[in-house]
Amino acid sequence: MGETAKVSFGGTSVELPILKGTDGPAVVDIRKLYAEADVFTYDPGFTSTASCESKITFIDGDKGVLLHRGYPIDQLAEKSSFLEVCYLLLNGELPNAKEFETFQHNITYHTMLHDQFDRFFAGFRRDAHPMAIMVGAVGALSSFYHDSTNVEDPEQRIISSHRLIAKMPTIAARAFKYFKGQPFVHPRNDLSFSENFLRMCFSVPAEDWKPNPVLTRAMDRIFILHADHEQNASTSTVRLAGSSGANPFACIAAGIACLWGPSHGGANEEALNMLAEIGSVENIPEYVQGVKDRRYRLMGFGHRVYKNYDPRAKVMQQTCHEVLAEVGHSDDPLLKIAIELEKIALNDPYFVERKLYPNVDFYSGITLRALGFPPEMFTVLFALARTVGWISQWKEMIEDPAQKIGRPRQIYTGAAQRDYVAVDKR
Repeated sequence: MGETAKVSFGGTSVELPILKGTDGPAVVDIRKLYAEADVFTYDPGFTSTASCESKITFIDGDKGVLLHRGYPIDQLAEKSSFLEVCYLLLNGELPNAKEFETFQHNITYHTMLHDQFDRFFAGFRRDAHPMAIMVGAVGALSSFYHDSTNVEDPEQRIISSHRLIAKMPTIAARAFKYFKGQPFVHPRNDLSFSENFLRMCFSVPAEDWKPNPVLTRAMDRIFILHADHEQNASTSTVRLAGSSGANPFACIAAGIACLWGPSHGGANEEALNMLAEIGSVENIPEYVQGVKDRRYRLMGFGHRVYKNYDPRAKVMQQTCHEVLAEVGHSDDPLLKIAIELEKIALNDPYFVERKLYPNVDFYSGITLRALGFPPEMFTVLFALARTVGWISQWKEMIEDPAQKIGRPRQIYTGAAQRDYVAVDKR
């Protein structure tokens, strides 16, 4: 028998197994605690609870490590492509040349949307937020693809996974075009994943659109950096929805809804707003003091998981400089503010002691703005990239025989049982 932890309560002792993964802290298996001792654990936000077993992503927040299937995120961002990372997350290994060719073909030829699907967009107000469109449109996919909603069929799970990865850029680009009041642009099968997406967003009938390899590579790298991030709020939402047997399109729509929150997917927009609020490098000392006095919030710094430099932030910083240089915005005042603010935060004892290091959101807002996207699109791009993580986590959950429907418990602090009193006697 392996190591155990003993919990004693009310005269009852329970031996709980201690589980160990490939890396990370040991885990106390509390599944029989309620049955044998009649007690729950209390963990608001589930910050100390492992809700599942997973082989997809590993994070060591203290060391600033992020691995996808064992591969460091910086290596993937530098050497791989988003579609190759998609294959890795879905299948567990990097593809060989033949496998990648087949996978790339499957994704490319699923990018088109049913012609009737475009009518959904006309049902939204012209000023609808792109994320509102995304939640509704992705949920509506299940009404078009009945042949891939049986979660018990392994082949249908693969087909729906490919469809979601392929169609998400087309839906996102349509949400952007609808928001801008411009005509939709259909995908082209001769372009790469990120190149196709940028063309669908920025091509207009009156002008010839020309791909820019620097911007295409930056877009691809941004997608890689956001592809998966362990059991965050939106991923946990997808898993919880999927645990009931809901179809994958509904589950991803639930994840998008959760991502919309400013504490999750909207953080890069908040960081950009903070830089604009500071206004100039000269105003940074006053703002920093305001953060210390708790009058202002330092957006884009710190993370629930990372207690070190977010490894994605280093790649995003490099990408930001490359994009700004390419589009001629190297003197962007917000970038100057960001660089100086980062320098101060990394050396000021106040921030160092609290481990408030820059996260991926700190530079991504500036980068996306330079690429031509308004703040309303930032979270949409996050959702586009994270879809592969969501669908990989969903697929892993469905295929796990130990998975049960999610059913957290609670500490009830309401009224004790009481008898009903008629309204004329109250």
